[in-house]
Amino acid sequence: MSPIKLLHVVGARPNFPKLAPVHRAARSRGVAQVVVHTGQHYDDALSDSFFRDLGIPAPDVNLGVGSDSHAVQTARVIERIEPVLVRERPDWVVVYGDVNSTMAAAIVASKLSLRIAHVEAGLRSYDRAMPEEINRIVTDRLADLLLTPSRDADETLRREGEPEQEIAFVGNVMIDSLFYALPAARQRAFRAREGVSDDAVIVTLHRPSNVDDESRLRAIANALREVAEERMVVFTVHPRTRQRLGGWGIELGKVRMLDPVAYLDMVNLVEGAFVVVTDSGGLQEETTALGVPCLTVRESTERPITITQGTNQLVFDPHALAAAVRRVSRTGKHSVPDGWDGCAGERIVQVLVDRAAR
Repeated sequence: MSPIKLLHVVGARPNFPKLAPVHRAARSRGVAQVVVHTGQHYDDALSDSFFRDLGIPAPDVNLGVGSDSHAVQTARVIERIEPVLVRERPDWVVVYGDVNSTMAAAIVASKLSLRIAHVEAGLRSYDRAMPEEINRIVTDRLADLLLTPSRDADETLRREGEPEQEIAFVGNVMIDSLFYALPAARQRAFRAREGVSDDAVIVTLHRPSNVDDESRLRAIANALREVAEERMVVFTVHPRTRQRLGGWGIELGKVRMLDPVAYLDMVNLVEGAFVVVTDSGGLQEETTALGVPCLTVRESTERPITITQGTNQLVFDPHALAAAVRRVSRTGKHSVPDGWDGCAGERIVQVLVDRAAR
């Protein structure tokens, strides 16, 4: 049994594929682990299915914070996680990505003088209008160990003045989970069961900048309706997005709408897509690893390497979206970034074990 203890904090759908490879690698080395689920996402397809599909044991603690405004959600995590951290006193509080739970846990751990390791450190969109950008910056400033997914993230942290000894390039854990999930995803054959063609456009949208602005959401819907006249469009609809569409009476025509799907089924959809239209960060990475074109409906991305090396393209203007889909080429050149090899989880645990004794 390794003498160190890790306490992992997760809370929203993007966190779970990042946790899984780290948890598996630590378990194989006999490292003591505690998983704290804040309950930021509580829908089964948004949360519980990840634990089943990625082989993660049920969380040891669920804080049950639920959905609310950013301030209320963050405050609940801060209040409810403090006694857990006081009781467990781990060697590392491991936080993932850029959700509210990540920043809140980092604040509490820092005040308790517990060491913080941030998985997916150094990503920046340089857009403070995105709540996630605030979470990234605060978490990186507080973290004692900055575990980066790409070489450009290392350079970002250096420019921001982070000490070299706190930066560790480990690669992309999302790609670990993707490679782990592919065989089971193919076996489940969600596309075939749902009658989704191999040249379909797969859509996900959830960011407030897209779905909380009525005129913008209408323009995106118009573009999707136009595309759906020419090829199959499958939209996996986040609960808040569905609420906005219904509340504003926005019609999607021939677009096929699905409730949020389990992780393995989403992997199957993405792998077979003609193109993915999204505002998700993780899907920008997964499409690059799979060689699937991606159109990101945002003004900026915290993952620029998916554009410079990968298959991603920013399409901020929804009026240009339909034309961008038509221009998609499946024969364009792309490369998989360094460290996106399925071994990031092992590298992370090695760093955590090595640094624990310092």
